[in-house]
Amino acid sequence: MFKFLLISIFSALSLTSILGQNMNNNKLEKLLTKKVDSINGYTGYWEIIHEDRQLLCITDEKHNRMRIISPIIKTEVLSKELLLDALTANFHAALDVRYAESNGVIWSAFIHPLKELSDVEVDSAVDQVVNAAKNFGTTFSSTEMIFGGSNQENINEEIQEEETPKEELPVLDKKL
Repeated sequence: MFKFLLISIFSALSLTSILGQNMNNNKLEKLLTKKVDSINGYTGYWEIIHEDRQLLCITDEKHNRMRIISPIIKTEVLSKELLLDALTANFHAALDVRYAESNGVIWSAFIHPLKELSDVEVDSAVDQVVNAAKNFGTTFSSTEMIFGGSNQENINEEIQEEETPKEELPVLDKKL
């Protein structure tokens, strides 16, 4: 039985690598060009505008990594409560993206192995990065799906109950 299990696992892993997506910079650039409003840059580093949001797509074929990121807000203006809400959202509401901090800025970030990335995941990643950035400070969601059990329920109720819009968070300059 143990031998059968090992053979099954090995076969599944082999099949996965044979059927892998084999994404590369050229294919990724073509997919992004079809998806986004504008794209500039060079192979492995693209500046993107999509739905009025600035995004960056950075890849490293040698190390099989990629990321699509969007700056949201400087950390110096964040309250501890808002930062905690963002961390909670990483578990419940920001599905395939995460809120992350780098160099004093909070980012929405999709990080994935490049080669294994599918066409559908690229499309979804762009949408989720944009949604997570837009929804920071409110629902913190990257999609309509939320895995409850967090402050998200309270946040959603507060948003529905409010008659006047909240004061907007300060927006980062378009270019960093």
